[in-house]
Amino acid sequence: MNQVTWDGPDDPENPHNWSRGKKWVSTILVSCFTFISPVSSTMLAPALPDMANDLNTPSGFMTYLMMSIFLLAYAIGPFVLAPLSEMYGRVVVLQAANMIFLIFNTVCGFSRTTTQMLVFRFLSGLGGSAPQALGGGVLSDCWKKEERGVATAIYSLAPFLGPAVGPIAGGYLTQYMNWRWIFWVVSMADAVVQILAVLFLSETYAPKILHVKAKSLRKITNNSSLHTEYDRPDRTFLQLLGKNLTRPFIMLFTQPTIQLTGLYRAYLYGLMYFVLASFPLLWEEQYNQEPGRASLNYISLGVGFVIGLFVSGPMIDKVYASLKIRYNHPGRPEFRIPLMFPTALVTPAGLLLYGLSAHFRLHWIVPNVGAAIFAGGLILSFQCAQTYVVDSYERYAASATGAAAFLRTMAGFSFPLFAPSLYRALGFAYGNAVLAGIAVVVCLVGPFILWRWGEAIRARSQYCAN
Repeated sequence: MNQVTWDGPDDPENPHNWSRGKKWVSTILVSCFTFISPVSSTMLAPALPDMANDLNTPSGFMTYLMMSIFLLAYAIGPFVLAPLSEMYGRVVVLQAANMIFLIFNTVCGFSRTTTQMLVFRFLSGLGGSAPQALGGGVLSDCWKKEERGVATAIYSLAPFLGPAVGPIAGGYLTQYMNWRWIFWVVSMADAVVQILAVLFLSETYAPKILHVKAKSLRKITNNSSLHTEYDRPDRTFLQLLGKNLTRPFIMLFTQPTIQLTGLYRAYLYGLMYFVLASFPLLWEEQYNQEPGRASLNYISLGVGFVIGLFVSGPMIDKVYASLKIRYNHPGRPEFRIPLMFPTALVTPAGLLLYGLSAHFRLHWIVPNVGAAIFAGGLILSFQCAQTYVVDSYERYAASATGAAAFLRTMAGFSFPLFAPSLYRALGFAYGNAVLAGIAVVVCLVGPFILWRWGEAIRARSQYCAN
């Protein structure tokens, strides 16, 4: 037998059999990467007027584009990085891409023109997209299905907490130093995480681990026939590269599961950036707060995300385990769906409270409570949807999450561009009422389709796990 595989079900090299400590090191480091790059995406929000003035930015649209173009690159990057990780492993691709982010994010701080800023922001976004492209794959590699809830909750929290925390630091850096330090402080933090990852982050992708094992055994035994089940000697390097690079595009356009969860998360993610873009308009113009003080209101989103994490994270695994017993089934991805239904009430309710209290200029705590409720519902939605995709596409989890992330980040890129126009045209009350109404429909229809027909849809897919 020339096939190289694991040394039994308890092989310690199999990431599923790693100690919980080692699994958590991988999860936390990837979550730190996933936290830092979104911080960079929104940390600019309080500094946009100063940046526009210093860089002679010609229009308001171009000013918001300096913030949003990062997310445009975020949408494109996973289509290259995710399949590369399924060829060369998660760690090498993650660390190489992060170096691209680190270099160009630092260079952003030296920009002298709007064009330079746009180009450097786009390039830093390409590198910064790696954690969102590969993180789902790392979780799938390390954690068994019944263990993924809490890990996914922490990982899912990172891209939300980053945009909520970023403007707070950005507001004070802008007020007491200057906007260029926003980029340099982020780069300093990212450099620390990069060093820790080089020291402690181990490869998690099973085909890569087994490939290294087979290569070592071939050298030791002089048996050139040794191979893994994932090896494709019938294909050249260019054929493998082409196959892997086109997979996320094919999955995006052929997999209803990815399309549905992608559109579901795209609207909700866009809403988050809508709210983020509305904060300067609300707190600085309507409540007349200075940038530093106004940025503190972003704490409400962070509080909502953290509460949502601690409430829903363990609950996802408990519901999954109880449904396995109830249906006498070893477990299927659809067991992640039931917790998505409450968000059809929680998320729109928070959005409405935020909009109505802002419209009537109630005490500042009321819009913040609404924003926190909105954030709590949002994180629950994303945890369930993220875990559903990871469970459905285990081997191709990176390509699947990368493809789904394309729709999400395109919404994050585009929504802030028209947020000020919508609120000025409709006001906070009517504007948020429209957005909340759409959210109710999206949060009910999407989960219902997945719960009712998800298993049948997956059965027809060549990419879904058995």
